[in-house]
Amino acid sequence: MLERAWLVLEDGTLFKGKGFGAEAPTAQKLKDGNARFAGEIIFNTGMTGYHEILTDPSYTGQIVLMTYPHIGNYGDDSAWSESGPEKGRNTGEIKCSGMVVRSLYRGPVPHGRKTLNQFMIQEGVCGISDIDTRALTLRIRDNGSCNAIILSSASEELTTEEQQIALDYIKAMPSMEGANLLGGVGSTETLITKSDGKYNFALVDCGIKQNIINEIEALDCSVKLYPSTVTAAEILADKPHGILMSNGPGDPGVLQAQIALTKELLGQIPIFGICLGHQLLSQALGAKTFKMKFGHHGCNHPVRDEKTGKVFVTSQNHGFAVEAESLPKGAQVRFINANDGSVEGVEVPEKKLLCVQFHPEAAPGPVDSSWIFQAFLDVVKGE
Repeated sequence: MLERAWLVLEDGTLFKGKGFGAEAPTAQKLKDGNARFAGEIIFNTGMTGYHEILTDPSYTGQIVLMTYPHIGNYGDDSAWSESGPEKGRNTGEIKCSGMVVRSLYRGPVPHGRKTLNQFMIQEGVCGISDIDTRALTLRIRDNGSCNAIILSSASEELTTEEQQIALDYIKAMPSMEGANLLGGVGSTETLITKSDGKYNFALVDCGIKQNIINEIEALDCSVKLYPSTVTAAEILADKPHGILMSNGPGDPGVLQAQIALTKELLGQIPIFGICLGHQLLSQALGAKTFKMKFGHHGCNHPVRDEKTGKVFVTSQNHGFAVEAESLPKGAQVRFINANDGSVEGVEVPEKKLLCVQFHPEAAPGPVDSSWIFQAFLDVVKGE
């Protein structure tokens, strides 16, 4: 493979480094329409959990920059993958468009695991290392997320022509704002993942993380997974005790079919939401969402429970948020981000609705918020 690689930002900024994983496209190959290694670049502050991050469907269409300087030292194991039951029927295990790290570990890993480099090659996704990730993170923090691409070249430096081809390609890419990415993630058919539980949960799969399914099943619940194109009549015909709208990628504001589905289900059966699901439920109530400057991506975000006043640490991955002022009367802001005051959860007791912006399944991340799943079940049980 070509060792030299460049990260090109939409404003023309270049970061020169070393390629790893699959080989990044040359400028010439961009003319053939290879968009696999282009996307919105975001930073994640997690110190560990790179395998779960790479395989999280919510990162579809994004290049992930890890702020922790040394990545890859414990290897990769498919047992950790978050891509869920849809794995192998849409895209592969890795969902993001690329990875950016300061230092890539290239030594041995425990028996039975792959190195990060091997995993990236297997999945056909490229990365770039040996760049100043601190400078890049500060640039994103100050200027906001932007589109970018990872590029390779046989030359010592990118030529003016190569840079222009890359910039033209990036400028032609759609923005994350307004992007409907559900077509590339999630189940394409109805699946039963557990059938012998005491309570029945219907999960609408917009790109669900595997550990969300695991957490619900652990509460002695049966789980039936529906594609995001399911109708309310199909769900209601199965008479579930509770419904969960899952996480997923893209702009929630353009998901009109899923918003309409959620509106139809409101008030009929206890309904819950996680991340994108929280945004869909809020919009179904009449609220608005907006694109954040650089979003929340990491394992260390403090959230305050407005009911108890307690603060706990959460795992998060979202670039959009709910406008608190747009929530209708009766919709209570249950959780608040302790750093920036953004909405982290909404509750409507009379509709048996509870949704959270953060990830209580915490893979990767702390387990402070895992109690949320029991809270979902308590609503189903009427407690």
